[in-house]
Amino acid sequence: MSALAVPVTITGTGVHLPPDAVTNAELAATLDTSDEWIISRTGIRVRRRLAPDRATSDMCVAAAHSALAAAGITARDVDAIIVGTYTYDQPLPSTALIVKELLGADRALTLDITQAACANGVQALFLAAHLLQTSAASTVLVIAADCASRVTDPADRTTRVFFGDAAGAAVLTHASSSGGLLGWDFGTELSYDVEIPAGGSRLPPAAASASDHYLKMDGRAVWNTATRCLPDSILRAVDEAGLSVEEITHFFLHQANLNIITAALDKLGVARSRAPITVDRLGNTGSAGVFTALHAAFGQGAVRRGDTYVVSSIGAGFQWGTLCFRHG
Repeated sequence: MSALAVPVTITGTGVHLPPDAVTNAELAATLDTSDEWIISRTGIRVRRRLAPDRATSDMCVAAAHSALAAAGITARDVDAIIVGTYTYDQPLPSTALIVKELLGADRALTLDITQAACANGVQALFLAAHLLQTSAASTVLVIAADCASRVTDPADRTTRVFFGDAAGAAVLTHASSSGGLLGWDFGTELSYDVEIPAGGSRLPPAAASASDHYLKMDGRAVWNTATRCLPDSILRAVDEAGLSVEEITHFFLHQANLNIITAALDKLGVARSRAPITVDRLGNTGSAGVFTALHAAFGQGAVRRGDTYVVSSIGAGFQWGTLCFRHG
């Protein structure tokens, strides 16, 4: 039984990948790294880069069109659009509003989730499920996208090799009583181990150096927090749903690093076959990561009525969250 009064379900997903692919060998030509080093530490072999004349909203719109088509609806059927991104087009106006206008979703309420970084998508799905409990919405379009190539230092090996650009989208609607959001878990630990220092009230653009506008990341801190918090969050969400890990059909995990995913699955005792992997060919796509994994299964019809699945991610802050669904 759904934990919410009104059961919800995902009826369509979509992904947009920029056509420009960057291999490890290309990065090794300008950075102190190698193909072997990158693969051994991240599992990443290639990632995508958004063209200079395109913005995050363009990726959002492309992914949205695919998700709407898969759901069998048009933009005019959408009651709300939630965009999760930490690489918004600009601080103002709202990226969700830009996307709404580009889609022609005339009736849609627009909301942006920005500062949970890679966990933006999970928070957006959670908010969408709750919007569907009200009379304000019967169809919600959730889009998660990031263009990390714009906020990573081209000379910084730590961040430049990890991240790729992509967008993912999902349409949520009301479901039959057999499906719904069964349980969830969210948590936080304040940390500056992943941050973009400049651009806010503490360090405004005029007072910052160019490097302060780039993403900073302590890889060891990310590893320690992710491998500890993601499995525990999944266990709590599954337990709240009244299920066991063995009863979960699919695990859609944050695609940050193949080694983190493997460590989390090992801690849970879950076979690799139950968790789609996209990080090897896309890199860490930030907010879009779990959506690329969702689409890998939903787009092929691998998620069937009655299947259970978790969506779990961790982002800067640190903030993390897990949702447990039964597909209706």
